[in-house]
Amino acid sequence: MTAKGGANGAGSALSGAGGGRFFTVGLIAAWYSSNIGVLLLNKYLLSNYGFKYPIFLTMCHMTACSLLSYIAIAWFKFVPLQTLRSRVQFFKISALSLVFCGSVVSGNISLRYLPVSFNQAVGATTPFFTAVFAYIMTVKREAWLTYITLIPVVTGVIIASGGEPSFHLFGFIMCIGATAARALKTVLQGILLSNEGEKLNSMNLLLYMAPVAVVLLLPATLFMEENVVGKTIALAREDFKIIWYLLFNSCLAYFVNLTNFLVTKHTSPLTLQVLGNAKGAVAVVVSVLIFRNPVTVTGMLGYSVTVAGVILYSEAKKRNK
Repeated sequence: MTAKGGANGAGSALSGAGGGRFFTVGLIAAWYSSNIGVLLLNKYLLSNYGFKYPIFLTMCHMTACSLLSYIAIAWFKFVPLQTLRSRVQFFKISALSLVFCGSVVSGNISLRYLPVSFNQAVGATTPFFTAVFAYIMTVKREAWLTYITLIPVVTGVIIASGGEPSFHLFGFIMCIGATAARALKTVLQGILLSNEGEKLNSMNLLLYMAPVAVVLLLPATLFMEENVVGKTIALAREDFKIIWYLLFNSCLAYFVNLTNFLVTKHTSPLTLQVLGNAKGAVAVVVSVLIFRNPVTVTGMLGYSVTVAGVILYSEAKKRNK
């Protein structure tokens, strides 16, 4: 009787472990799909479809993030609601939102001029900018080995730039700006929300950042992309699919954040780093297959060198903790 009960208990445990693994794999697949999906759809809309309004597109993303974050937290209780404790904390979050807006808008602008494969190669240099900003703003020094591993990160992009047949200087500058702003947001977040009482999980941070981003992007859209709503309505009269593209793309932008939070929660930081590096490579392959943009051996070599540098950087940081 006892042996049978023990066997049943062991079977249930194995089944639970298998179910847990299946759930984690599903989360990772959803994270990859939403990440790569929003990237490719942004590229299609801004470059191939001819929807040349990256600021308005970003505002659509942030509007969806505002609404869906509220639904996920207030209605579905994915995470407990964390309230803001002071006006100072609100201003700190607003500063983060401004940098975040700069990152997303610059990234979307770069997609108008650069193929996704090269965009991802440049984006892989985020650790370099993170280390630079951390040193400048917090005087936080890493071990020399960590800084040495950043050399191939930068060298790879230089090689990839030289071998990129679709290289566009303005697009490259925007992509570098987006990458630097993304790194700056990470460092600022660590500084501004370092107090225990001010720490917010990523879902709650998005809940407060997204509406601020909409408020910041609205005047920028009206001033820099004149009559964008009228032009979008005119486009919709010719092809109503643009409305569905924008709605789906905006919802997908939220699910990028949601799945990133869930994958972070259900895996280790090291697993997340490895998955992040692999995700960039998958995005490159998928984008080349879909958009058929020319890729040279030199370009792929440069990207490979950058990814190898990022992996070495992650290992060096892990050993020096």
